[in-house]
Amino acid sequence: MALAAQTNSPLVVVAGPTASGKSALALELALRFRGEIVNCDSLQLYRGLDLGTAKTPPAERRLVPHHLFDILDPQEVTTAGDYAVRARRVLAEIALRGALPVLAGGTGFYLRALLDGLAEGPRRDEALRARLARMELHRSGRLHRLLRRLDPATAGRIHPHDTKKIIRAVEICLLSRRPAAELFLQGRPALAGFRPLKLVLDPQRTVLHERIAARTRAMFATGLVGEVRALLAQGVPIDARAFESIGYHEATEVLAGRMSEDQAIESTIIATRQYAKRQLTWFRREPLAIWIHGFGDDPQTIQDVTEITRQFLSNLQA
Repeated sequence: MALAAQTNSPLVVVAGPTASGKSALALELALRFRGEIVNCDSLQLYRGLDLGTAKTPPAERRLVPHHLFDILDPQEVTTAGDYAVRARRVLAEIALRGALPVLAGGTGFYLRALLDGLAEGPRRDEALRARLARMELHRSGRLHRLLRRLDPATAGRIHPHDTKKIIRAVEICLLSRRPAAELFLQGRPALAGFRPLKLVLDPQRTVLHERIAARTRAMFATGLVGEVRALLAQGVPIDARAFESIGYHEATEVLAGRMSEDQAIESTIIATRQYAKRQLTWFRREPLAIWIHGFGDDPQTIQDVTEITRQFLSNLQA
């Protein structure tokens, strides 16, 4: 039997670009308001992907309940729809316990699927997918260029290295004969029973870039390449979906001898900055979001957001 939350159960969403301090802010809110944290980062779903995803350390995760972290093997393929099903179940369970769900992450498409629902795309066509894969193998980048022609909006949200996601997007466009973005606007039933408070971190851009660079260098210095080497030794295939993501792709290039570690670091910094820009562009389309102009671990930001959250919860109880 499906669980259902009470009408207007509170839900706090902490979104924003990578390296903006979402996890730190979510943890503070969960500690202050008897909350439980729910992951909304597509990569933090995967076991073993710790350094490159900047997961909250286990010691901090033990302070409050954390959900939807480390639930998939790196070679598993999941979708935004799969995530929404899992997350809705978790949110209902948290609400029934009388706790506050605090959703934290920067994967905007997953957030949209959870809150607004998604239309179901056409079934996979294995023959078409094989042809598309051969096209990309013959000329790298060809599929992303094709997607830009078919569906510029979706192409702008997918990294050129994310071949599996590009293939699915092109497949949807070709089979449905319209852009995937247009198809998904039809939507499925929106999340029921919750009143969300959507907070989007928007720190100063120059400082954000500095943080991205520092965090990237720290990831490699503390063993990102070794983390990937260990996963490969455990049997995770080199073409696993998770390894197509920023940082992990570059680490596999180091292991293959196609990049030096310094080159990988610079490539990752550039790609992460571009990704942060795409995240902000996505969240600007999020209705009724409150934009917070600071980092999530800044004391003033924590104080301001705590007051916003307290007022939000008070109004719901009134």
